[in-house]
Amino acid sequence: MTRVAAIDCGTNSIRLLVADVDPATGKLVDLDRRMTIVRLGQDVDRTGRLAPEALKRTFDACREYAAVIEELGARRVRFVATSASRDAENRDEFVAGVLDILGVEPEVITGDEEAEFSFTGATNSLHGRSDVERPYLVVDIGGGSTEFVVGEEHARAARSVDIGCVRMTERHAPSSPATPEQIAAITADIEAALDDVEKTVPIRQTHTLVGLAGSVTTVAGIALGLQEYDSEAIHHSRISYEQVEEVTTMLLNSTHDERAAIGVMHPGRVDVIAAGALVLLTVMRRTGAREVVVSEHDILDGIAYSVAAGTRD
Repeated sequence: MTRVAAIDCGTNSIRLLVADVDPATGKLVDLDRRMTIVRLGQDVDRTGRLAPEALKRTFDACREYAAVIEELGARRVRFVATSASRDAENRDEFVAGVLDILGVEPEVITGDEEAEFSFTGATNSLHGRSDVERPYLVVDIGGGSTEFVVGEEHARAARSVDIGCVRMTERHAPSSPATPEQIAAITADIEAALDDVEKTVPIRQTHTLVGLAGSVTTVAGIALGLQEYDSEAIHHSRISYEQVEEVTTMLLNSTHDERAAIGVMHPGRVDVIAAGALVLLTVMRRTGAREVVVSEHDILDGIAYSVAAGTRD
């Protein structure tokens, strides 16, 4: 077993996984998995730059993660930065800060690379199961972008498009509750992105939809009626189209305070969860998926596998 640390810094959150991984069998044992809402992508869609306060929040989280990595003795670390830092004019400032705190340079990966890591992380524990039919469609709904990956044991087609929950919220500024006009505008944006995805990724020619990231897991937690967030209950749960539709409608029609009072809701998702749920619902409607298999394993696990396999020291 190789002890590794994987960090995924996205538009809305930064997450850490420290794990023991067996590269030969693919077995992964969590030692520490945590998430901090830092909203690195605050206003990036409008300004093209990372805001000073967003950088401060992110660097504070990096210092916390550096202490955890040192305490647990992970000597191999990989830091992957995704949508917001790809888009920002001042991303060099971000790179320098992370290098100073963690001693590793963040890799600002492409959307296709992000999709490959997500697919590997999400599907590794599904291989060989008789109740899950391939090919998979893995959908990773992030803050700035959403990744679509189709494959069997390995990804064979992928596309990243800018319809993340934070980006949709900032672009359309829906009220609470959202108006029919606002919902229609967000949906039209998502539909246009799906048209683009379908030019290269056969999202309708798949048998199992696997959903990743906070928007999906939060919708699942609500659909399951959980009073508080429970990763074990959510991981590999199956949520029907009707349940996703019911939860999405509720979120779009609720006030900020009503969403904040939901037991499984992370405070940092209150403002953006409705748009994230609408992305999931629209994808299910487009593909005809009758259910989504929810995975707590995602890009973090894919990054950890890559470190343990020796693709990155």
